[in-house]
Amino acid sequence: MSQFPIDDIVRGLQAARHEWRDAQQRTQTGGERELPSRQIMSEVVEALTGALFPLRLGPEDLLQDSEDLYVAHTLDTALRQLHGQATLELRHAQRQLGEDESLAELSARAAAKVRDFATQLPAIRRILDSDVMAAFQGDPAARSVDEVLLCYPGVSAMIHHRIAHPLYQLGLTLLARMVTERAHSQTGIDIHPGATIGPGFFMDHGTGIVIGETAVIGQRVRLYQQVTLGAKRFPTDPEGNLQKGLARHPVVEDDVVIYAGATILGRVTLGQGATIGGNVWITDDVPPGAAVTQASLQKAKGQRPGDC
Repeated sequence: MSQFPIDDIVRGLQAARHEWRDAQQRTQTGGERELPSRQIMSEVVEALTGALFPLRLGPEDLLQDSEDLYVAHTLDTALRQLHGQATLELRHAQRQLGEDESLAELSARAAAKVRDFATQLPAIRRILDSDVMAAFQGDPAARSVDEVLLCYPGVSAMIHHRIAHPLYQLGLTLLARMVTERAHSQTGIDIHPGATIGPGFFMDHGTGIVIGETAVIGQRVRLYQQVTLGAKRFPTDPEGNLQKGLARHPVVEDDVVIYAGATILGRVTLGQGATIGGNVWITDDVPPGAAVTQASLQKAKGQRPGDC
């Protein structure tokens, strides 16, 4: 017999669950799983990562002669798992909307989405190659592209994002968030899967970077740690509820560099080739080629260095 009051705790947790379900007007589902599994999605990401980079991020005993066989088997397993999780997400969304669609129809819709995602994998590999090269070429401490791929948290976060973004575009938004939040927990880099990011993207160090859902980032952009591309305000409807899906995050054009600790808020545009200095706070557009620093902002506001 346990020394802890397990039975009482179980009854208390059961009561809490029922209270929450009643408050949310959740109907009982007969006991089957309602939501996708974080564990299975983690397995899917690991498998897809190995299929994208088999000799570097795949199994340690893999030989080049067996690459295609490994990729084919790994993809078949991963995509079957993804199909199951996509079906769960679509079924959950259907119940939330009160719609009536058969499991066979949901499964067919999920299969079409996963098939569309799978056809994008070669393009995902190519854009990831551009991200890896950007990191290698942009960091004097990098000794090889292999070091970058194996060790850099920014590259790991981008592998997750490049997988998550097409899932998000296909309407599998919950699965996409599960993928990017896995990267967030591992790297400290928080990229919403809805963010649009061009090729050759490099996050140096990376810790604490936040990129919001509607951010649009061009080609060859470089960010340093603690950069925030966030929203300035959150409009509400007449009932006081947040309006979702509005364009509220920055647009960063090609070849922009943003140094550590910079905060850029709202639907502002950082023009092509601009340089944003460390620890600045920006809520207005920045012209192409401009250099923005704390000193330049103070001068524009008529302040002396050190004034608050």
